[in-house]
Amino acid sequence: MHELILLRHAEAEPGHDGKDDRERKLTEHGRNEARAAGEWLSSHGVKYDRILCSPAERTKETAALALGQVEPTYVQEIYDATPGDLFDVLDTQSDAERIVLVGHNPGIEQLVAFLVEGRSEDYRGMPPGGMARLVFTGELGPGKAKLETFWSPPN
Repeated sequence: MHELILLRHAEAEPGHDGKDDRERKLTEHGRNEARAAGEWLSSHGVKYDRILCSPAERTKETAALALGQVEPTYVQEIYDATPGDLFDVLDTQSDAERIVLVGHNPGIEQLVAFLVEGRSEDYRGMPPGGMARLVFTGELGPGKAKLETFWSPPN
C-alpha cells in the first residue's frame, strides 16, 4: 500500500434506547459533510482503488456520498475497532495501492496516531466527516506513515 485515506463517518443521528447503534443514519448536516469530503477528494485529484467500510448505516451513507466511484467492501471488524483491529484489516490488503477506510472514532483517530507517530493512546482530533491522508514509502507499520493531509468539513 502506498496511500491510505482514513475517513470518519459524517455526523449521525444520536443513539436511541433499544435501537441498534449500527442503524444510526446521517443527519442532513452529516450528508453535507460527506458530500464535501467527496468534493475535496475530487478537486484534489485523489484516486483510490479500494474502499473498506464498516457495515454501520452511517459509514455506508458516508461512503456512498463521498466515494461513489468504487464499490465498498464491508468489513465487520471495522465497526467498534481498536487501532490494532484496523491495522490487522489493513495488513491483509497489501495488493492495493490506494485504500480508503471508512470507520468510527476512537479507532480511526487512534490509527492515525499509531501509523504516523507510533502511538495510539488518548489521541483526539478527528471530527465527524474528517479525513487523514497518509503516504507510505515502505511497509505498513507503526510510525511508518507521513500525514500528507488532514481535512475537516466546513461547519
